[in-house]
Amino acid sequence: MLESQLSLILSTRLLALVSLEKIKHAVVGPLPGVTQDISGYKIANHPSIYVLDTPGVLVPSIPDIETGLKLALTGAIKDSVVGELRLAQYLLAVLNTRKSPMHWDRLLKQHTSDSKNASGGKIENVLKDSIPKRRNRLNMSNVLYIQDLAKEVQKTLYITFSEFEGNLEEEADLESLIHRQFTALRKTFRIPPNESDEAYTKVSKKLLVLFRVGQLGQFILDDLPDAHKLVS
Repeated sequence: MLESQLSLILSTRLLALVSLEKIKHAVVGPLPGVTQDISGYKIANHPSIYVLDTPGVLVPSIPDIETGLKLALTGAIKDSVVGELRLAQYLLAVLNTRKSPMHWDRLLKQHTSDSKNASGGKIENVLKDSIPKRRNRLNMSNVLYIQDLAKEVQKTLYITFSEFEGNLEEEADLESLIHRQFTALRKTFRIPPNESDEAYTKVSKKLLVLFRVGQLGQFILDDLPDAHKLVS
């Protein structure tokens, strides 16, 4: 009887001491690179058990700039390391050199057909008409809105690409095309003209989000070997 009482008293005191201990928590975040050091955390007293929190995602070994851009584009590296604007420019360069916008022409043709039927054959501005009327307050988490916005972006890139008359292999021509696409996307994303200083950054962030959630399509950033050469 006495032993059980002593055991109960000791257990109560131990619980009181444990409750007074300052509990350490590991810092977490939605982006990689939050944990930068090795830290120890005690998770049990009897027996004493510790766990180590180590960096799970480290900046990988990057052999060249393009590899780094590919990793950053997928979100494996913080956007701030490279910059949203540069990442968006690289994304547009990849899409343009692969002529990806030309694969979206069916969207524009379908919308053109729908617009003709709705307006009796008269179309003033396909791109302008393609933008749905604003609701009271759009929520970016709204799936339908994001899908509509992605279609608008695809149509914008298709139009600017189809009007391009330069040489994609010429760096100056490609930069000119990307600049025009940024200007057109600013209107698509409805970024006011008075925000010209931050307009490109806002366009970049929105474009990267659509790409990363797969709304612009599924892409392989690496150059794959020619299948015909592998067979031969």
